[in-house]
Amino acid sequence: MEDYFRIGVITSTHGLKGEVKVFPTTDDVNRFKKLKKCFIRTKDKDIEVEKNSCKFFKNMVILSFKEFNNINDIEKYKGCDIYVTRENAVPLKEDEFYISDIIGADVFEENGNLLGKLKDVMKTGANDVFVVELSGDKKELLVPVIKEFVPEMNIENKKIVIRLMKGMLD
Repeated sequence: MEDYFRIGVITSTHGLKGEVKVFPTTDDVNRFKKLKKCFIRTKDKDIEVEKNSCKFFKNMVILSFKEFNNINDIEKYKGCDIYVTRENAVPLKEDEFYISDIIGADVFEENGNLLGKLKDVMKTGANDVFVVELSGDKKELLVPVIKEFVPEMNIENKKIVIRLMKGMLD
């Protein structure tokens, strides 16, 4: 299981006092309000930082960190990802999971036949969609993540059971 989760990407600086614009890569942008500590991931290392302030502008989050108070100190982190530890991640509700914990899971039909591996999870307006890479031919199968199609998920064992409808594999 992943121990770190990416919550955003620093896109640019904002003003002269060390603020940065962050493009959020999390489902819940309000998580930045509660954020205390996080990591800026560079090519060489992770730099632990503590949030100083947070505000929102359009689709971006404007953050400042206690460790940086001018543009020259923070500018070199443009393009870097921001991560939190699993302990500081947004708590899961019932029937929720972290995508990184399920990627690579074996996907089976209800009869036990192995179909392939979970390659990705697409976010849509209505529900998530599993992208399953089928064994052998490298084709992809798209499966809506709803009980009718996904009756069983075992995250610890990375196993997903799906219910196929007629024509889904054609």
